Amino acid sequence: MSVSVARVPTASASRYLQQLAKHWSHKMTVDYTAESGRIAFPNGSVLEMKADSETLDVVLTVPEGEDAERMRGVVASHLDRFAFREAPLTFDWQAG
Repeated sequence: MSVSVARVPTASASRYLQQLAKHWSHKMTVDYTAESGRIAFPNGSVLEMKADSETLDVVLTVPEGEDAERMRGVVASHLDRFAFREAPLTFDWQAG
């Protein structure tokens, strides 16, 4: 299992969290509030997010055999779409 963590600086963290959760709720299992969210992907990956006034913290857990780099790219590119006014967002991915 691979765990990747990023702290993304943005004053719009809650808005982006909610937009991403709503967007993926049609295809995946999603639970979210204005401050936190959890998205379970069909491949077994899980994205957890926490929003505050300055950052969006993301934790991406990818099971063995899945492409962690690709999944990080999927998450980043989707968040960048919602953050088009300030994109690209800064994802400083670290091992979790």
